[in-house]
Amino acid sequence: MKTTTQLPLPTHFDASRVGELWRVPYQERATQAKQWAKIHHIAPAAQDKKRICLMAIDVQNTFCIPGFELFVGGRSGIGAVEDNIRLCEFIYRNLGQITEIAPTMDTHTTLQIFHADFWVNDAGDNPAPMTTITLAEVEQGVWKVNPAVSYSLAHGNYVVLQAYALHYVKRLSDEGKYPLTIWPYHAMLGGIGHALVPAVEEACFFHTLARNSQTNFEIKGGNPLTENYSVLRPEVLDGPSGQAIAQKNTRFIQKLLDFDAVIIAGQAKSHCVAWTIDDLLTEIQQQDPTLAQKVYLLEDCSSPVVVPGVVDFTDAADAAFQRFADAGMQIMRSTDTLS
Repeated sequence: MKTTTQLPLPTHFDASRVGELWRVPYQERATQAKQWAKIHHIAPAAQDKKRICLMAIDVQNTFCIPGFELFVGGRSGIGAVEDNIRLCEFIYRNLGQITEIAPTMDTHTTLQIFHADFWVNDAGDNPAPMTTITLAEVEQGVWKVNPAVSYSLAHGNYVVLQAYALHYVKRLSDEGKYPLTIWPYHAMLGGIGHALVPAVEEACFFHTLARNSQTNFEIKGGNPLTENYSVLRPEVLDGPSGQAIAQKNTRFIQKLLDFDAVIIAGQAKSHCVAWTIDDLLTEIQQQDPTLAQKVYLLEDCSSPVVVPGVVDFTDAADAAFQRFADAGMQIMRSTDTLS
């Protein structure tokens, strides 16, 4: 993207607090946002000749605040915090060019297929967080559906739920997706981890009022019978007999493609970000491969999953971004300016 005049950072933004929890002072920021728009002659988003969407993927406390359930540290150890400082600065400096901000919200309840209580072994124990459950283990009965959860998830029909679980892990294996991972309870609906990081929430709120453009929240992950790394489609769409259990987010896909440019940031680069971009690229290649050129990947506002001494997805994330670039998507940094 070429150059245009960037705005200064508003005085309320404090980079030192981006990794902390606090309450956004809405009324004060609302007044300041209106004043900011007048001072800097920021027009309503409806007047934009070039419509730009910023999709901020899963910038939630559960992934972005140190000490929370799935904090994305990257190799630096504080990756998500550093990313969000840059993301907030990007929003404020380009307030007059960003037409709409679309934060995606990973959203979970307790009894879901990727949470521990869904599964048991012969001893009645649940798998530990970060356990990988393979197709072979389900076929051999190493891990089975917890009979107790069938009350809530299958109207008490344990046989149906067990058959679905086998189908699920087989579908993941057949389609070359990540095997089923038991994630720590995270992004729990109604919990503090589900909320946007305060500094990012504040920036979105400020943008909404300065530009009269509603923040477009996109919810994902609420289906108990499938993972949903990507906001555009769940990992598995059907049951054992071919019946639909979920569907692509066709409405949001088309909404994104209707913008003149889509900028993507968020967490985690190796999982929900990469999966979402991959699904968007699939849709683009089916419609018109040249549309990839209007997708910009904000590479310094996204970090991969790294658990020191256990797993490091950095190389896989970088390889995915290179593949996206090879397909025509454009890599940019938060210090680049928009036109």
